[in-house]
Amino acid sequence: MKKIYLLMLSLLFVASYSLACTNFIVGKGASVNGSVICTYNADDYGMFIGLAHYPAGIHKKGEMRQVYDWDTKVYHGQIPEAPVTYNVIGNINEYQVTIGETTYGGREEMVDSTGILDYGSLIYIALQRSKTARQAIYVMTTLAETYGYNSEGETFTICDPNEAWIMEMMGKGPGSKGVVWVAQRIPDNAICAHANQSRIGKFNMKDKQNVLYSKDVIKFARQKGWFSGKDADFSWKMVYAAPDFSGRRFCDARVWAFFNHFKSGFDRYLPWAEGKDLHAEDMPLWVVPDHKLSIQDVQMAMRDHYEGTPLATDTLDFGGGIWQMPYRPTPLTFKVDGKSYFNERPTSTQQTGFSYVSEMRSWLPREIGGVLWFGNDDGNMVAYTPVYCGNTVQPECYNTPDVDAVTFSMKNAYWVCNWVSNMVYPRYSLLFPELKAVRDSLEHRYFVQQEEVEAHAKALYTTDKAAALKYLNDYSNLQAQRMLNRWNELAVYLIVKYNDMAVKPTKDGRFLRTDTGLGAKVKRPGYPTSFAKKLVQATGTKFAVPEKK
Repeated sequence: MKKIYLLMLSLLFVASYSLACTNFIVGKGASVNGSVICTYNADDYGMFIGLAHYPAGIHKKGEMRQVYDWDTKVYHGQIPEAPVTYNVIGNINEYQVTIGETTYGGREEMVDSTGILDYGSLIYIALQRSKTARQAIYVMTTLAETYGYNSEGETFTICDPNEAWIMEMMGKGPGSKGVVWVAQRIPDNAICAHANQSRIGKFNMKDKQNVLYSKDVIKFARQKGWFSGKDADFSWKMVYAAPDFSGRRFCDARVWAFFNHFKSGFDRYLPWAEGKDLHAEDMPLWVVPDHKLSIQDVQMAMRDHYEGTPLATDTLDFGGGIWQMPYRPTPLTFKVDGKSYFNERPTSTQQTGFSYVSEMRSWLPREIGGVLWFGNDDGNMVAYTPVYCGNTVQPECYNTPDVDAVTFSMKNAYWVCNWVSNMVYPRYSLLFPELKAVRDSLEHRYFVQQEEVEAHAKALYTTDKAAALKYLNDYSNLQAQRMLNRWNELAVYLIVKYNDMAVKPTKDGRFLRTDTGLGAKVKRPGYPTSFAKKLVQATGTKFAVPEKK
C-alpha cells in the first residue's frame, strides 16, 4: 500500500485537469425557505473577471453569433442566433435559471479541439436561451452535438426555482462534432456537490423523469474498448474519468467537507477523501441533510478550509506560518530531496476570480425571486452582495472600464478586495477577525433589508413592472458600491493599525492618541503561543537565551 501511495503522489505532477472551481447544490426541499440554491467559485490564477451581462434581444433570421473561448478569448467560429434571447446577469437569467461548472478533465483523447463551443460559452449561450433547467440541458447538449464541444470533461450545475440538476459532458475526440453526456436531477430534499472530479457513477436509465443521457453514452465506451460489462453496471466516472489520488484528495475532499457540515456520520467517507486507501468507500452523489440549509449556511460552506476536521489547514502544520494562515502556495505539489509532497486544497482558495451563491424562489415574480449573492474574490474574504436576476446594469465596481488583470483601480471590487485579502493572508489570525466583522456586518444588513426591499418591489411589480426592476437594479448597485467604499476604508484601517507587525490601539474603531496628540504606544504581539512552541521544537536550543548562573 505504501508503494502504491507514493506512486499516486508521483502522478500529481501529470494530472490532466485543473484543480479549480467548486459547486454546491441544495434542492428546494432541503432549504429553509423552499428556494433552490446553488454556488460557484470560479478559481483560476490570473483570472480577472467581473459580473457578466447579456441583454435580452430579438434576432433576425440568419443572424449569427460569434463564439470566443471563455477562458482564452480565442475565436472558435459562429452559430445561428436564437430568435429570442433572455437577459443574463452573472450566471443567472431573468427566469432564475442558474448554471455553474467545474472541470474534471477525464480522458484526454475525448477532447474535440475542432469544436466551436467551449464550456464557458455554452453556459452563457444556454442562459440566454432557456426558461427552465431542463430546457438548458436540451440547449447545451443539442448545441454541443451540432457544433462540437471544445473543452475537457465538465460537470455542470443547472438549476431553476423548481429543479436542481447535475450534468456531465465530454467530447468524442478531434473532429467528432459530438458529445456523450448524462444528467441527473437532485432530489428536492437533498444536497449535492462537485469540485473538479467527475461525480456521476451508475445511473438509472429507466428513470426518464429524473435521468437524461445521450443515446450512445454506453455504446461509445464499448466501441472504444473502455467498457464491456452490463449496461446496469456502467459507471460514468469510472469509465470516462476514474478518480485517482489527486481527484479524491484535492477535489472530492471539498465535496466531503460540504456534506460533512450537514450530515452526521459522514466521517465514514473520510478515507475516500484522504485518497490513500484504494479500496475506500465512495461517497454518494447526494445526501439528505440533517437539517434544512439557509443561504447563510451555504455561504459559510463556501468559506471552508476543512476547519475542525483532520484535513484542517489552519493549525495542523508549519505551512500556515506565524499567524496560522489556512491557505497554501501553489502548485499544490512540491518536491524536497527527490520526494513528492502536497498541500491541501480547500473550498475557499486565494485564486478565486468570482464567487456566488444563487437563490431561486418559485413563489415570487421571477425577476424578484432570483438573487445572485455575488463577490469578486475568495468567498471567505468578501461580502456577498445581492444582484437580482432582472438587473440590466452592473454596478461600476463589478464592471469597471479600462481595468483588467494588470491594471489596478480603487473603483474595482476585484482589485480592492484582493488588496485587502492579500494583506490579511500572511497575518491571518491577527487581521482576519477585523475583515470578518466588516463582512458579516454588511451581509447581516443585506438579509435584514431583503424582506422589506422585496415587498416594495413586489408592490411596484403589480402596477409598473419596469419601475420594480429599476428599483431592484438600483438597490443592488447601491449595495455593491457601498461595499466597495467600506472595503476601501477597511484597507486603509488595516495598513494603519497593523503597520510593521505592530498593533496600534483602537477603541470603537478609532485610533487612540496620547495627551500630546501622538499615536498611542503600539503593542507588539510577538509570536502566537502555538507557533512559538512549533518554532522551538523546530530549532531546538539554537535561539535559547542563556540562563543566568
